[in-house]
Amino acid sequence: MAASTHPIFEYALALGDDALVLGQRIAEWCSNGPYLEEDIALSNVALDYIGRARMLLSYAGEAEGQGRNEDQLAFTRDCRDFRNLLIYELPRGDFGFTMARQLAVDAFEVPFFEALTRSSDRTLAGIAGKALKESRYHLRHSSGWVIRLGAGTDESHRRMQDGLDQVWGYTPELFQMDAAEAALAESGVAVDRAELRQQWESTLDEVLKQATLGRPADDWQIDGGRRGVHTEHLGHLLSELQFMQRAYPGLEW
Repeated sequence: MAASTHPIFEYALALGDDALVLGQRIAEWCSNGPYLEEDIALSNVALDYIGRARMLLSYAGEAEGQGRNEDQLAFTRDCRDFRNLLIYELPRGDFGFTMARQLAVDAFEVPFFEALTRSSDRTLAGIAGKALKESRYHLRHSSGWVIRLGAGTDESHRRMQDGLDQVWGYTPELFQMDAAEAALAESGVAVDRAELRQQWESTLDEVLKQATLGRPADDWQIDGGRRGVHTEHLGHLLSELQFMQRAYPGLEW
């Protein structure tokens, strides 16, 4: 388990883990994109997430007060100590799956970070302001691709629908809150995730309509990421992400 129960530490750590893990996933498209411009675009999106993770994990370390910095939090914790939501750790899949996941995440993160800019915690509000600008771009990017592929050929339409179907059961976790996060929201520090659901659904419905895609049925869901209960995929991701620090402990650039 994480070494501290300080609520700000736990909150910043969870958001930092979300960004770190998805940044690593998107970075897997580097040199594998469908064409050069998209390869560069996805690499830039990955860097946005890694930069966001650095800010959040650094702040988590400060709030914890035990001397751990962003590198130690990113590279020396075990799988069960990570608090990212499950949707962020799923394998990148094909391009259709990646864009389906991004649309679901981006449609959530825009209103989330917009709300977090009003946090009573000035550091979190400042991080949110930067993340909001990035997330608005990310949403334009993923929406454009989902529409382009969904309304494209029979093959691209099928792959986009398959991607949505595969990711859909992981989306309810975006709106779940434990007691600690709910208390932070009540005090004005955190965001009430439930209040974002309607805007998220409205954004998705508009994009899916233009993409001629169907909204998947709400007939299954999986959660556990915030409790440290992850899919088997996170361990494989961390084996690559953490290799250098594990092989050479204390390594510094």
